[in-house]
Amino acid sequence: MTPPSEEKRIRSDLNPVRVVLLKIDGGVVTAREDETILHVARQNGIKIPTLCHLDGLSERGSCRICIVEITGVPRLLPACVTLVRQDMEVFTNSERVLKYRKKILELLFTERNHVCSVCVSNGHCELQALALELGMTHVGYDYIYPKHSVDASHERFSIDHNRCVLCQRCVRVCDEIEGAHTWDVMGRGISSRVITDLDEPWGSSETCTGCGKCVQVCPTGALSEKGKSVAEMTKRRQFLPYLQIMRREELR
Repeated sequence: MTPPSEEKRIRSDLNPVRVVLLKIDGGVVTAREDETILHVARQNGIKIPTLCHLDGLSERGSCRICIVEITGVPRLLPACVTLVRQDMEVFTNSERVLKYRKKILELLFTERNHVCSVCVSNGHCELQALALELGMTHVGYDYIYPKHSVDASHERFSIDHNRCVLCQRCVRVCDEIEGAHTWDVMGRGISSRVITDLDEPWGSSETCTGCGKCVQVCPTGALSEKGKSVAEMTKRRQFLPYLQIMRREELR
């Protein structure tokens, strides 16, 4: 019987991945046709801002911060889930892209209560850093100010749904890395929120292992560790690339 790793190698040999040429911001680059625009751009030192993306996790394209402009395509597309193709011409920082990227960020701020001065992750928040990077000085939309709950039933961690940006990093890391799938998303549109189990309090979850990986990947102050000060709320995400490398070694 052929081992799974050998079968994977044979399939790869029979169906080799094609290398394509494309342009990103005027420069010609090479890439494999199974790579995304975001991955290729970063390989070539071109920065595209993201929020829901995190190395080591699958892509969702939920935040849309990484939108890019592609010649011949009327819509702006998310770079993290759009595959490259031959002769594609991509613009990552055109006037149109920057305009809509800032609008998306403003909408994220209006949908929940992101008051940085009283947030436990002030100074260590990716949403806050994005606002500074994109030069967002004000919000041009009315704030919704929803009154979401705070779940502090877990003995070590808490979640403030008012700070959540629905990036689904917690859902993915719990499912893909920890294998527990404690987290998921309930509802639709602006009423969506992340939940544990079947919308049970986090502290009463029967699937949560208490590993804290979900807290470490959260880009804002939505998920936090109890007893941590503002200065201590830095997130440690080094375990994701490490686990990814170890799994690739196991598949060989």
